[in-house]
Amino acid sequence: MTKSAASLSGFCLLILSYAIVLNPVSALEKCDFPAIFNLGDSNSDTGTLAAAFNWTPPPNGETFFNMPAGRYADGRLIIDFIASSFGLPFLSAYVNSLGANFKHGANFACAAATIALPQTVIPVGNYSPFYLDAQYWQFMQFKQRSQIIKKTGGIFKDLVPDEEYFGKALYTFDIGQNDLGQGFFSNMSTEEVKASIPDVVNRFSNNVKNVYKLGARSFWIHNTGPIGCLPYILSSFPISPDEMDSAGCARPYNEVAQYFNYKLKEAIVKLRKELPLAAITYVDIYSAKYSLFTEPEKYGFELPLVACCGFGGRYNFDDSYARLACGSTITVNGKKIFVGSCKDPSVRVNWDGVHYTEAANKVVFDKISTGAFSDPPIPLRMACHKELD
Repeated sequence: MTKSAASLSGFCLLILSYAIVLNPVSALEKCDFPAIFNLGDSNSDTGTLAAAFNWTPPPNGETFFNMPAGRYADGRLIIDFIASSFGLPFLSAYVNSLGANFKHGANFACAAATIALPQTVIPVGNYSPFYLDAQYWQFMQFKQRSQIIKKTGGIFKDLVPDEEYFGKALYTFDIGQNDLGQGFFSNMSTEEVKASIPDVVNRFSNNVKNVYKLGARSFWIHNTGPIGCLPYILSSFPISPDEMDSAGCARPYNEVAQYFNYKLKEAIVKLRKELPLAAITYVDIYSAKYSLFTEPEKYGFELPLVACCGFGGRYNFDDSYARLACGSTITVNGKKIFVGSCKDPSVRVNWDGVHYTEAANKVVFDKISTGAFSDPPIPLRMACHKELD
């Protein structure tokens, strides 16, 4: 190749790079996901824990669904906005047998789920029996049995995915917060919780590999959020003023979350080498969520550290009354009080002390879907595995 030809080739590559950055949809083909399969915890649970144990009570669901919808929020979750962005229906929870439609995917996420085997499980403990391994087992069974139903026919054949959907689907993960929380509430120090993280992340990687072996190729993986900004942490542990950051969050607990994210990103780099046919996008949900606490006014929020639906104390959260008081009736000084929502959830970040409001979820979705918080820095609509011609 001559010098002039090489220069022209380099110039064309540069122009193409700018075209991709400035107008990615026109430069590269947009993804067409026919289905979404989600694994995770309450940040993306659309009805698993509620169907398995007790349905979410009012005022959960009041903003969008006008009734409880199995979600621990006043309305939609980030996974709901992800599905809608591709023109897909909201994901039905795999264990929810009533009114479920799995044609365009299924949700295996469960509130209170951990990555590692939980120490105690509901109803005698605080954590879900549907930890990440169990969610993988459910997905494996779903894939096998759904295709038997598809081939057998009958009234359910149109409620399960086509076989080719599994290879073309988007696989989303949002889990890890409860592994940290379980450690904190088991009287482990922040350093002890940190020491447990490499094993937890290794278990996460094994599940990604297992899902890959079943044909998954496009992965959208959220890291964990700023746990030290949540009322259930702020109200439960003694935090000195010098341990608070400028937003009022508990720095030591956020540092544990950041270490988890560091190890997770490190693991994903390794997974990309081990799973060469996969497109794995790491999403920095931590930074997107943390901005709601550092710049609440920018997004129209107020009192970001205070639960909208809760009771008691500086953060409107006191777990001496109930693990999640929102929607329950508690007794205070001999008087029964129903714990309802604040006047306007649309200007609040935190819903019930642990989870985010629909308004906050929408802001976070808008931020992460652009690719500005992704590695590689590509928007959600392009985060798919492309078959080579």
